[in-house]
Amino acid sequence: MSPPAVIGRLWGMTTHRAPKPLADPDRPVERAVTAALVLAVVAGLAWIGGMIFTVAGWTL
Repeated sequence: MSPPAVIGRLWGMTTHRAPKPLADPDRPVERAVTAALVLAVVAGLAWIGGMIFTVAGWTL
């Protein structure tokens, strides 16, 4: 029995990849996106709090 043939390559492809460098944290676009996400979380929590306050007010 012969070993399985690798067509077009002498060896199989490696699975190792070099890590990508991290983006510079001082970039203004990333800071703007982070600020928008934080603002969205705060707004969501405020909305949930308002809904709880409204539903609690109905039961009184």
